[in-house]
Amino acid sequence: MEGVLWYVLTGTRGGANRIRILRELSERPRNANRLAEELHLDYKTVRHHLDVLVQNGLLEHSGNGYGSVYIPSGQTRQHWDTIEQIIAQVNE
Repeated sequence: MEGVLWYVLTGTRGGANRIRILRELSERPRNANRLAEELHLDYKTVRHHLDVLVQNGLLEHSGNGYGSVYIPSGQTRQHWDTIEQIIAQVNE
């Protein structure tokens, strides 16, 4: 899982936005529209990043379509210390 975290959050152009999304969702579940508003990102951009995070096992979602709510997966919560390390490195 640590390798996946490093790749998804630092190995691609969208890593910074994925970190922002994970941080928001760690505080409370949200849908894509709410995330787009709160992060001042385009809805389609947020949807793309959410899809990447779900495909890599970092997020889970309930419901389908527009109203689907996202939360960090159990694996993500178990490896939150690694995410914090990644955030610290990115912010240096």
